[in-house]
Amino acid sequence: LQWIDDYRIDALRLDAADRIEDRSPKHFLQELAETVQGRAAQLRRHVHLIAESCLDRGQMVEPRERHGYGLDAQWADDFHHSVHALLTADRSGYYKDFGALEQLARAYRNAFIYRDPYIPHRARVPGTPAQQIPGERFVVFAQNHDQVGNPMFGERLSKLAGFEELKLVAGLMLLSPFIPLLFMGEEYGEEAPFPFFVSFSDPALSDAVRDGRIRDFAAFEWAGQPPDPAAESTFERAKLDHALGDSGRGRLLSNLYRELLRLRREVGALARRSRTDLEVMADDTQGVLMVRRWDGHGEALAVFNTGEAGGSVAVAPGTRWQKAIDSSEELWGGSGAGVPGLFDGCIERTLELKPRSFVLFIGESNPEVAR
Repeated sequence: LQWIDDYRIDALRLDAADRIEDRSPKHFLQELAETVQGRAAQLRRHVHLIAESCLDRGQMVEPRERHGYGLDAQWADDFHHSVHALLTADRSGYYKDFGALEQLARAYRNAFIYRDPYIPHRARVPGTPAQQIPGERFVVFAQNHDQVGNPMFGERLSKLAGFEELKLVAGLMLLSPFIPLLFMGEEYGEEAPFPFFVSFSDPALSDAVRDGRIRDFAAFEWAGQPPDPAAESTFERAKLDHALGDSGRGRLLSNLYRELLRLRREVGALARRSRTDLEVMADDTQGVLMVRRWDGHGEALAVFNTGEAGGSVAVAPGTRWQKAIDSSEELWGGSGAGVPGLFDGCIERTLELKPRSFVLFIGESNPEVAR
């Protein structure tokens, strides 16, 4: 509670929360949630407790009356793993369980991917349904300190994928029904690595960390000599270059993030975190994902082409669609728009998408078609 009272921290991430074993009548995480929520109410503040958990189970965020711990949110690692494997073709370590577009579609629908299938890397079947849990209970990301810092050289996505992929990732995250997390500098495509670094006064502890890192890398079959986590030069390499966001592609990407965040706030169908008002379709053959969201006043249609070639998708009639964003437009550093800016929805329309691009349409019901 000292973090909340003395330092006015408004959110705490609970590291490796799934590893906390407690056989008491009331689990430690439930007791923590009740205590923090009670203190926050006294202070007339809201303090968020966010769990890191690699288990596809909703117990962390389910309410106590449903035998959950009542935390505010938890990380959705499956979303990250699906996006990373799709766009980088990395199949090392736990990424060997990922790579299919349908898995990303499942993450949109359920937050968790693995409910029934056996998972080779985890050697168990951990999943539970999560469709009943609101989207604001899950935090999604394409990068974070673990996923960037744990690999041997700490490469960011900007070094593993191209500019079109970085724009596509922005759309996949910010147009989802979940809470997005951005890793420092991600919004402008920061290129500095984030290698794992430590500063211990005990040399034996530094040696133990070096040895542990080398053992961890064996599972990923990475070659080379990792940076020394205790060396000052390792820390220096991780410093950000904020000037990258002031011009060129960095500025374009930053502007795209701003526009997506604006639309996420202002468009009713995107502002909702409900996953009952959500339809997701995946075409694994072409790599095209179509996500339709709606509320009582309108609709939003996001189409993502994750493939390296052009892709097409048929849009059913019944809605007038106005294009809000096309990542392939020159405005966003692309080669030129590939889809129309407006179509009335009187007939089925086939959209042709550029490789590694996405398009967002805002729509309203077409009364002429409805009759």
